[in-house]
Amino acid sequence: MTRSRRLVAEGLGTALLLAVVIGSGIMAERLSGGNVAIALLANAVSTGAGLVALILMLGTVSGAHFNPVVTLSEAWQKNIPASEVLPYIGVQIIGAFAGVAAAHMMFGEPAFFASEHIRTGAAQWWSEFVATFGLIAVIIGCSRSRPTLTPFAVAAYITSAYWFTSSTSFANPAVTLARAASNTFAGIRPADTPGFIMAQLLGGATATLIFCWLYTAPPKNATVGGTVAPSDFAE
Repeated sequence: MTRSRRLVAEGLGTALLLAVVIGSGIMAERLSGGNVAIALLANAVSTGAGLVALILMLGTVSGAHFNPVVTLSEAWQKNIPASEVLPYIGVQIIGAFAGVAAAHMMFGEPAFFASEHIRTGAAQWWSEFVATFGLIAVIIGCSRSRPTLTPFAVAAYITSAYWFTSSTSFANPAVTLARAASNTFAGIRPADTPGFIMAQLLGGATATLIFCWLYTAPPKNATVGGTVAPSDFAE
């Protein structure tokens, strides 16, 4: 698989993921009649369903990371070359903002507008550490034990993490940055993004260390949601 195809898949997948997250958040907020629990439930279910579909669709092209922490973890495990890290992260961030704009335009909102949704403090930073730790743990554990189930496990984990974390589980730096440009149900105040991103990076690094030790046999393929053979990265 050529680099251009992998990068397009990562950018497109991340864009569609953000369109799902932001669009379902707007729809949920408009239809829930002020019931935040119902809105969060709708947002979580929609995100989980969209995520499994996107991983299944694009996993065999790029590995379906859609997340800089996942890309860094995969590179740490030598599942992808170090030279792929910055291009992957770049297209993930670009795709994330494109997805936000696409969702906003579907609902008649400005393409970008800074969020005023306050998400800060030790409890939320710890939540992001736990959320990202769990995400990377699920990816490594399933990829090394039952890889065909990884897309479903990842989506199930994210759906649950919307509810068991006080931060509603962003667990993704690209998603965090893009959601700062959306003053909607799923938004985060721009000033609050550094704390979230630092917690996500620490959570991802800790999980990579622990779960690579727990699962000593390396995966045969560089994979999160699909099969991307290491030789594919040579092109």
